[in-house]
Amino acid sequence: MLTVSETEVVVVGAGPTGLMLAYELTLAGVETLVLEKLPQRIEQVKGGGIQPRTAELLDSRGLLEPLLMRATSRDPVGGHFAALPVPLDCTPWNTRYPFPIAIPQWEIEELLEGRAVAAGAPVLRGTAVSGVEPDEEGVVVTADGLRVRARYLVACDGGHSTVRKLLGLPFPGRPGTHQAVLADIRLATVSPSVPRQLEHMSALMRRAGDYWAMLAPLGGDRYRFTFGRADQPDTSRDTSRDTSGVTPEEITVALQTVYGSGTTLGAVDNSSRFTDATRQLEHYRAGRVLFAGDAAHIHPPLGGQGLNLGMQDSFNLGWKLAAAVQDRAPSGLLDSYHAERHPVGAQVLHHTSAQRVLADPNPGEDVAALRDIFIDLLRLPDANRHVAGLMSGLSLRYELSGGHPLTGHRVPDADLVTDAGPVRLSTLFAAGHAVLLDLTGTVPAGLGLPPRVDLVRATCAEDLGAAALLIRPDGYVRWATDSSAVHASALLAEIADTVAMVN
Repeated sequence: MLTVSETEVVVVGAGPTGLMLAYELTLAGVETLVLEKLPQRIEQVKGGGIQPRTAELLDSRGLLEPLLMRATSRDPVGGHFAALPVPLDCTPWNTRYPFPIAIPQWEIEELLEGRAVAAGAPVLRGTAVSGVEPDEEGVVVTADGLRVRARYLVACDGGHSTVRKLLGLPFPGRPGTHQAVLADIRLATVSPSVPRQLEHMSALMRRAGDYWAMLAPLGGDRYRFTFGRADQPDTSRDTSRDTSGVTPEEITVALQTVYGSGTTLGAVDNSSRFTDATRQLEHYRAGRVLFAGDAAHIHPPLGGQGLNLGMQDSFNLGWKLAAAVQDRAPSGLLDSYHAERHPVGAQVLHHTSAQRVLADPNPGEDVAALRDIFIDLLRLPDANRHVAGLMSGLSLRYELSGGHPLTGHRVPDADLVTDAGPVRLSTLFAAGHAVLLDLTGTVPAGLGLPPRVDLVRATCAEDLGAAALLIRPDGYVRWATDSSAVHASALLAEIADTVAMVN
């Protein structure tokens, strides 16, 4: 081997999941190395939208504003479920970002990589992992002349995960049944049938001949073109996207079949195939190796879920893994990553499977009837709120111990007033610390808290539902009380285990 080195955590894969995790770890002071097999970032069609909950989490780290500057659009109607013609309304969930934000995945990766590298996490490109040797104390990773020993390895290397295959872990689920194409294209000429501005997904869906297609304007002559054929099965049994084999001729035929001969292709910026395969690891942790993003779960790309699910895996895992590396994690903290995120992944697989049926571009009579019923349900405010919370991630609640009704829920980004002046609650998490938020003078003076738990005394015009809250680094309530006066020793005793779980 050319090089032998050591680090605390190796992250395999420099997509949004891996880079977000690398930033979270370095924010906590963990020595982190990112290995990526591609020699350079490719402007490839992949995930292109940030859901509201992901936007909130990025905002809490000061990462959203620079991404908004790169956004191509904000969905004007709040998202969709299975491309049905009823917009999802996220406003009842009390969020500053009640709409998906369209940002190309490579733009997200570029920003996150810059922040991770600046924070001290080098990204080694053109470094393909070829060996993974875990033991009780850590794991040795071999990759293109590099041999690295780390305390932990996190596989964020996609649906075809090399790490998962090297460990021989099964990836159970359903293989793909149909293929489709996703391409960023430029049009030379545009017929009247082509949409001129971003519309709701259902308005973009078109059908003609054997084809279904969606053509979303990205500005100027640029469009994102998604299409497939009803008679195009997935013979590859692929488990993820494939960047090979999409020709300009294939795109032209689909384009002109659906939008007419007056629409002509100018150029193809990038393209890939995708399938409706659905798979999930049984365990997100295998000793010193953990899995996040598509390496842990894949599903049909419906409703803009994949990129967001992976990045939220990283927000959940980052502070827990940092605590484990720095030997300050209580028993069970790292295992709570699987306990909390596996059900979330399973839920996304479940509802994307439902969307797969409802979004069938050539529905039979029974599916058409089901669509009609579901459309009627989405027009009901309570049903719409439920599905909007599901798709946006805003309704997620972790099953945590504690009797207060806020335990496990996200905290909305409220406007607070502290002694130093007005502040948004989200900005309190920029350092990746937990926050003990005292809204009524509940917390006694001189309370001794660990260094990674920040005590913030504030007032809030909005009722947050508690007198004091202990909020995890990922923005979820770990403990709350309605009492406006608690003795210091009693409070410390009451939240001791909780503090240990977030510190």
